[in-house]
Amino acid sequence: MEWALAYLALGAFVGLFSGMFGIGGGAILVPVLLILFNMQDFPTPYIMHLALGTSMATILFTSLASMRKHHQHGAVNWAVVRTITPGILFGAALGALCAASVSPRGLGIFFALFMYFAAIQILFELRPQASRQLPGVAGMTLTGTFTGWISSLVSIGGGTIVVPFLIWCNVPLRNAIGTSAAIGFPVAIGGTTGYIVSGLSFHMLPSPNLGFVYLPTLFWIALASVMTAPLGAKAAHRMKIGLLRKLFAVLMLVLATHLLIKFI
Repeated sequence: MEWALAYLALGAFVGLFSGMFGIGGGAILVPVLLILFNMQDFPTPYIMHLALGTSMATILFTSLASMRKHHQHGAVNWAVVRTITPGILFGAALGALCAASVSPRGLGIFFALFMYFAAIQILFELRPQASRQLPGVAGMTLTGTFTGWISSLVSIGGGTIVVPFLIWCNVPLRNAIGTSAAIGFPVAIGGTTGYIVSGLSFHMLPSPNLGFVYLPTLFWIALASVMTAPLGAKAAHRMKIGLLRKLFAVLMLVLATHLLIKFI
């Protein structure tokens, strides 16, 4: 209970930005959870996996709340969601299972480098030109598998990959963000399942837990994030959020740098 306020504040912040930008929140959750888990003396060999698994599980709740609000604004392309979901589920589960065999140092460095990529993408508004149409079932399945795999390894909802991909395929930005928010749910299902299964054989994890998902943290973050994610989604349709996106990207760079220094 003594950590509840910290987790509630973290969940509220992450939920707000998840709703605004169609991301899962792992870019902020994972580095901050590493700090909080270290302060609680969680076992060092598993601390990165616990942060990734717990963060991924929170996306289950954040994405549902965000998706509902984007759907109300007519911003979710459900045909895209249905077509890409099988690949997303497979790729996300595979990514989580792969993460269990990677060292905390390797995961930390990969996470930090991916956050640099995502932050630079936001800061310089590096969006592809709309130059093609959405691919067929095979192309969407391959895209979903790759998206799910990467998203699970770094515990994000997939927006960093899905939004540019949809824009490239002539989907308007508003719909790309809304659709990405909906795709975050199957990413979270596959990824959470993988982190639970891969962590079941480890017996030194803090309890109560489900594999690499630490349940008290999940509860408090989910409780706050489901309340603020709809507010973020609503703001995305009513506000100019360009400056907020850039400030968010700067925060990502700071946290990624902290991680890189820690693991190198």
